[in-house]
Amino acid sequence: MFTLSYLTTSIHSLLIIITVLIGVAYFTLAERKILSSIQRRKGPDVVGFLGLLQPLADGLKLFTKETIIPSNADTLLFLIAPLITFILSLMIWGVLPVGNFMVLSDLPLGILYIFAASSLEVYGVILAGWSSNSRYAFLGSLRTVAQMISYEISIGFIIISVVLLTNSLNLINIVYLQKNIWFLIPLFPMFLMFLVSMLAETNRHPFDLPEAESELVSGYNVEYSGMSFALFFLGEYAAMFLMSSYAVVLFCGGWFLPINFFIFEPFVFGFKVMFFIFLFIWARAALPRYRYDQLMRLGWKVFCPFTLGWTIFISSILIAFIF
Repeated sequence: MFTLSYLTTSIHSLLIIITVLIGVAYFTLAERKILSSIQRRKGPDVVGFLGLLQPLADGLKLFTKETIIPSNADTLLFLIAPLITFILSLMIWGVLPVGNFMVLSDLPLGILYIFAASSLEVYGVILAGWSSNSRYAFLGSLRTVAQMISYEISIGFIIISVVLLTNSLNLINIVYLQKNIWFLIPLFPMFLMFLVSMLAETNRHPFDLPEAESELVSGYNVEYSGMSFALFFLGEYAAMFLMSSYAVVLFCGGWFLPINFFIFEPFVFGFKVMFFIFLFIWARAALPRYRYDQLMRLGWKVFCPFTLGWTIFISSILIAFIF
């Protein structure tokens, strides 16, 4: 019995990993296609029909390229850093529900698990910058860590407000409590700040200061090549998928629709995730990059006080009118 259960869990985990990797691969193609349409050019259209095999060709190229290790680098930490980032970006998918009973592990404290796993990602980044023994990489890693920690605080207060409304840390319970009304409506200001914090947390435009080419060449991964660079790349895009799914679960009703008719639940969930993915791509095409001091001022002097005040406001209403 234990062997069968272990085998089933392993198969489900493998299916999740394969699905995420395929989704990330074609996310890169969608990004290049959408950006090229916005900029009035064709984009990838040579490898395969309409360029549909381009992600596979890019993956094969990175897999076959040589991994160059700088002579002054700390070799062990240099190679471990991308693995930490990639593995942590996949671990969180085990508790995210994409449909009714469609989750690998229905943890009662699912939100705390996501907090714990996402907070560990800074270690992969700081190890990459330090072990490369490069000033550009180290400055990029310091920027990344400061940015992620700053906006994790505001994200934490936003999620606490959702937890206060639901009185639950279980992600499936949070989705079910949005069956009649999505939390997007009563928590609309928090939802908008969550969208901005998503961009900053994943180091995406207009908050891609850790990878600012004009200042830091490429940021913390400047010394990486081949498959080690591909792991950082996959981890970054998987994090965007993850934050989009997290937004769907917390604010957009998960697999529920405002109208009552049956559609295969993962399709509904995936369609909502694609909307947030499009926002990531649109922001890259349309918005100018912030200065670093503007980014940190926004996080510490605007988002943190506002989210803290809103959390206190919600808790005060609950205490006054419900409890």
